[in-house]
Amino acid sequence: MIQKERTLSIIKPDAVSKGIIGAIISRFESSGLLIVSAKMLQLTTDQVLEFYNEHKNKFFFKDLMEFMISGPIFVQILEGNYAIRRNREIMGNTDPMKALAGTIRFDYGESCTKNVIHGSDSESSAKYEIAYFFDI
Repeated sequence: MIQKERTLSIIKPDAVSKGIIGAIISRFESSGLLIVSAKMLQLTTDQVLEFYNEHKNKFFFKDLMEFMISGPIFVQILEGNYAIRRNREIMGNTDPMKALAGTIRFDYGESCTKNVIHGSDSESSAKYEIAYFFDI
């Protein structure tokens, strides 16, 4: 049975500064995921604290916060069959060194923090994350 879903994707500051937004979008589109809404924005410290609240006590949080406010991001809603799972497959492992060849993070990521992309990891996080950035 086919399950049409929506998921959030954030192209992070490192990817924006490298000029690879189009290359990343192309991977989603060629995999059958549609972009139903998108925008570029600059996160504030308060927004990062709120959005990544579940990670606030983890060792990497300070670096993540500084990185996410370091430049603009490109936020998009992807839609398609099993969009959450497909998005995560296309992105690859959070750690680019562990990501499969051909995934976005393998090809463009530098570290667990500077891994060029974020994607929702579940249906509940997708709903929260989409609502955080979009009035849909």
